[in-house]
Amino acid sequence: MRAVITVIGKDMVGILAKVSAVCAEHNVNVLEVTQSILQDMFAMIMMVEISKCNIPFSELSDQLTHMGDEMNLRIHVMHEDIFNSMHRI
Repeated sequence: MRAVITVIGKDMVGILAKVSAVCAEHNVNVLEVTQSILQDMFAMIMMVEISKCNIPFSELSDQLTHMGDEMNLRIHVMHEDIFNSMHRI
């Protein structure tokens, strides 16, 4: 099972490191990362493998959302099934 993590906000040092650290702490494998800096705005999309995650998906999502709130970032975690359903015609 996979999930998509998106991060948007003002660019600062350590965003990728902090999101990746939460993933590693919970045995979530980062499969792909794409990121851009648009003037002073940071945008990142991560595809992660969550089948070996050691906490419930909702808790992982809540932790990343809370971390984003603390860093003035918008972090959203979407399960691959929901993502696929939303984009199916």
